[in-house]
Amino acid sequence: MFSGRKIRSSLLIAGVATGLVLAGGAQAGVVVKSSGPSAGQYPPGKKLDDASSVTLKPGDTLTILADGGTRVISGPGTHRVAARGTSRRTTMATLTQQRPKERRIPTATRTGAALGTAPASNLWQVDVTKSGAMCLPDLSALTFFRPGGDQPSTYMLTAPGMIEHIHVAFPANESLVDMDSDTPTVKEGVDYVLTGPGGESSVISFKTLAEPATTGEALGLQLMENGCESQLELLTAKMMPQ
Repeated sequence: MFSGRKIRSSLLIAGVATGLVLAGGAQAGVVVKSSGPSAGQYPPGKKLDDASSVTLKPGDTLTILADGGTRVISGPGTHRVAARGTSRRTTMATLTQQRPKERRIPTATRTGAALGTAPASNLWQVDVTKSGAMCLPDLSALTFFRPGGDQPSTYMLTAPGMIEHIHVAFPANESLVDMDSDTPTVKEGVDYVLTGPGGESSVISFKTLAEPATTGEALGLQLMENGCESQLELLTAKMMPQ
């Protein structure tokens, strides 16, 4: 028979071992981009924990998105996944901030975004220059973004079967505009064509992301799973260490 001391010791060892397993399995990030000979071994969407290492060959490059920021690892050699650095949680909060519903004002425009070629500052802003799927927490409240724009311009959103076109009008020196609350809500599974004043166009489909993740790696996975590539690129770029 085991003595009380032996039993307690065994439980302690088991507890420590369990703790080590949990610590070793803590997710540190997810691969969002890979290239080179080892790309097949580290495909986009692959989860990596903070205790793991990756062995890369000449020409290999991995981009890993984590709550602490985006890390780019290039070969050759063995590299530890985890890396100490400045937390990017403030950046994450800014990128995913949603406007409270009670603050939405019909036909309102918002100023303050620097004009130029800078990308959108929030993941939920619909970039008029981007095509593809757009993940949004709320399809009834769209905010459109245009890079630059010292002159007024109007974009037209159309789709097969739409009785009325949706007009997105940017006043001069405005890079953000909220969709009129009286405008019909966009729907999932529909390809919308957004045509600019010069005839340039993009094709956008909308997807509801009812509960966006609160960490970089988890949100990155959500965007990947829904095919929201332009938002994934923006998230990855913004989470890069400064």
